[in-house]
Amino acid sequence: MSEVRIAAEPRSEFGKGAARRTRRAGKVPAVLYGHGTDPQHITLPGHELMLALKTPNVLLRVSGLSGGDELALPKDVQRDPLKGFLEHVDLLLVKRGEKVVVDIPITVTGDVPAGGRVAQELTTVSLEAEATHLPSEVVIDLGTLQEGSTVLVKDLDLPRGATVAGDPEALVLQITGVAAAAEAEGEAGEASAAE
Repeated sequence: MSEVRIAAEPRSEFGKGAARRTRRAGKVPAVLYGHGTDPQHITLPGHELMLALKTPNVLLRVSGLSGGDELALPKDVQRDPLKGFLEHVDLLLVKRGEKVVVDIPITVTGDVPAGGRVAQELTTVSLEAEATHLPSEVVIDLGTLQEGSTVLVKDLDLPRGATVAGDPEALVLQITGVAAAAEAEGEAGEASAAE
């Protein structure tokens, strides 16, 4: 996992008016906290931050702080519900070697076995891993599965050093046959018609 360097500036104005002025200047208000330190109120360059946040669980090297550079993970990202621009970001301080719990996206590759259908229940899995070596995804190859197969969280091929932080018995996906899928859809349709 690569680090993205981003320059921070201290922020001394607070409230809605100050936040609007910050965003008009192309910057995003942020708070950096963790490890028992006082929260640091900062601003980050909006465009650079938006590009960095396209990578899930991106590791940010925040420079320009009074105590020197710090490593941080995005903990909470607030976006405008209509326009989608960044409104505020909470960053969690991390250290090398420290373990953190994050949600990692599940990527499904390969072709479904002939006559089968994929019913995917989870799109992310909660893992504990070293903060500086977070996996970008967990991959499930459908080519290795047969009709009737189920994949539980405990069955996932996890990257080295990562462990499951959630329910290991949770269903990730299953491969059903066309007949079974049609029957399930028919039962769902009958149930909704009965209501």
